[in-house]
Amino acid sequence: MRKPQNTERIEGRIYQHDLAVKQVQNKDSANFGKDFINGNLEIATDEEGLNVIKVHFTYVTETTSKGTKNNTYTNLKKIIEEGKTWVADGKDNAMKVRVNTALALNDFYNNNDELVSAKTNEGGFVTFINELGEEKERNTFSVDMVITNVEHKDADDEKNIEEHSVVRGAIFNFRNALLPVDFKVKSADGMKYFEDLGATNAEPVYTKVWGKIVSETSTTTQEVESAFGEAAVRTYKSTNKEWVITGTAKVPYDFGDENVLTAEELTKASQDRQTYLAEVKQRADEYKASRAAGNIPAPATQATTTATKTAEFTF
Repeated sequence: MRKPQNTERIEGRIYQHDLAVKQVQNKDSANFGKDFINGNLEIATDEEGLNVIKVHFTYVTETTSKGTKNNTYTNLKKIIEEGKTWVADGKDNAMKVRVNTALALNDFYNNNDELVSAKTNEGGFVTFINELGEEKERNTFSVDMVITNVEHKDADDEKNIEEHSVVRGAIFNFRNALLPVDFKVKSADGMKYFEDLGATNAEPVYTKVWGKIVSETSTTTQEVESAFGEAAVRTYKSTNKEWVITGTAKVPYDFGDENVLTAEELTKASQDRQTYLAEVKQRADEYKASRAAGNIPAPATQATTTATKTAEFTF
């Protein structure tokens, strides 16, 4: 299996952030007491401040695994100590940054024991810049994707949904772990291309796709009439987050080639995904049980692997 691509470029003005320097609290850790940075950096990629993309940093240390200076830690700390933001200091004063990162998943089980796999922009390299590039290049992604299903969605004017196609399948992170994802396609030519691919669970298509990251917040105002006096006005905010494909490789990869990606490798990656999810579920169950029993940990149960039928990929 060759190294698959998974890159994102997020560039613009710092809109706001909740980054903070923290210390490792686990006394059993070799890094106990050491500083690290955690939090979210929100970047306005357009000139109107409507497309604001959040990048999450889980654990950024002062030095790299090789013991060298970590420039991302240095730059994030500068943002914490002296960085100016669009919200606090105005658009013209906001610091300009570029983050080269990757698409990831935040996997967790909600209160109804349902798996949630939310797409996120995780970590990456942070660079200060003086001039922004063209607006259309500030919020891009490019990934190698195993496509297993394409579904056409009709427009729904009442719900403000435009006609589009949903492309489902999986990508990989830097550890080659499988990440089930779906993207949208909105152009007429793009919808036709992907719907004509004929990708299925039994016969997936492995190819490169690229596009735009959209994270727009809209405000809706609703007026409620009153029997007397002034009408009540309610304001609702909603954020639309989506990854929209705008292009794809002219010729897909040769799926099955041992120098690209084989069915056996994809099956193994899918099985590893199920093992990982079993562990996530186990931790969630233990946490719920410990809370119900007054913080007494529940007995550990062995994580199980859900077998995946060879050449039938159901992620």
